[in-house]
Amino acid sequence: MSDTPLPTVEIEAPGPHTASVIWLHGLGADGHDFVPAVPYLGLPEGHGVRFVFPTADAIPVTLNMGMVMPAWYDIRDMDLGAEGRNDSEGLARSVAKVRTLVDAEVARGIEPARIAVAGFSQGGAVAFELALTHPEPLAALLALSTYIVDRDRIAAQRTEANHGIPILQCHGSLDPMVPLANGEAARDWLVELGYVIGWKDYPMEHEVCAEELTLMGRFLADAFEPSSPAP
Repeated sequence: MSDTPLPTVEIEAPGPHTASVIWLHGLGADGHDFVPAVPYLGLPEGHGVRFVFPTADAIPVTLNMGMVMPAWYDIRDMDLGAEGRNDSEGLARSVAKVRTLVDAEVARGIEPARIAVAGFSQGGAVAFELALTHPEPLAALLALSTYIVDRDRIAAQRTEANHGIPILQCHGSLDPMVPLANGEAARDWLVELGYVIGWKDYPMEHEVCAEELTLMGRFLADAFEPSSPAP
């Protein structure tokens, strides 16, 4: 995995830029993947939210016969919840790279508490680790059809600053790629640690649906509401 910055697709905020969302794609996709989803969030007109969609580095993926594709880390085994069967070191490198995107939004004048992180599947695993270990409070975490890779590292590095971060976790009950049980295991473990999780599952496979996007939009609007400028 190279040290070069991640390429991004960016949607500028309508009106004054007051908040940011960094949204991470799944295995083999790229930064364009969720761009079409933004209008379906139903955010208020003039919401001021800027969206950043990075593309992961292209690396060989063991599970896909070593094919090179955008991936946040190597996947070595379909047992996604098994310790040591995913590329924890590669995940840590991706977390560090995405954290630079958070820093870039701060450099634009956006406080960390106005920055949300979202991720689908592999991207969700990155989003989990980044948000829960970030040293400053973030606005929100959206974990979509995903799981946790390295519980030990999160347990050791999680910060008090984000112990109360609003978390929305969504999953397809028919998901053949990341079984519902993986998402439930992540949820239950975090609840044991004292996190408050908003959870919703849908009768779908490894995808997102219109209802989910609407829920995400309401969740983001609520997360950004306290610091929203007066109309």
